Amino acid sequence: MENKRELFQLLTRRFGLLNKNCCAIGAIEISAVQSHILYEIDKQPESSMQQVAELLAMDITTFSRQIQNLIKMELVTKTPSALDRRVSLLGLTVQGKFVATSIDESMNTYLEEVFSHMNEFERETVIRSLELLNKAMSKSNVCCDTVC
Repeated sequence: MENKRELFQLLTRRFGLLNKNCCAIGAIEISAVQSHILYEIDKQPESSMQQVAELLAMDITTFSRQIQNLIKMELVTKTPSALDRRVSLLGLTVQGKFVATSIDESMNTYLEEVFSHMNEFERETVIRSLELLNKAMSKSNVCCDTVC
């Protein structure tokens, strides 16, 4: 497939990134954006709202709305920093940790199944290619900007 955009469109669809809800853990429906937020908070507990929003390249207003939804769902906590009360630190509740871990395990199982259809050389080639692509994207002047 020579058309690079078409390749990325197909990959995006296959990963379900365009789905309204990416997954359900029990009775809890989680959107793709919420899944990304939970993943980053789990990786870096006690990060500030600004830090996580910047990491995900989200404007703070949209991010704040998502955090409020996750707080209502009892998945995320938001507490003022002891060092600077203007800064809010994010953490996962016990239920939030369970949901984040469940999503992580589900994604890892899915990826293992996908990679099982490749031999070792192909798996290593794909992983190395993804690492190279991520590195190149981080150097791009239009990284994380909307390109239409």
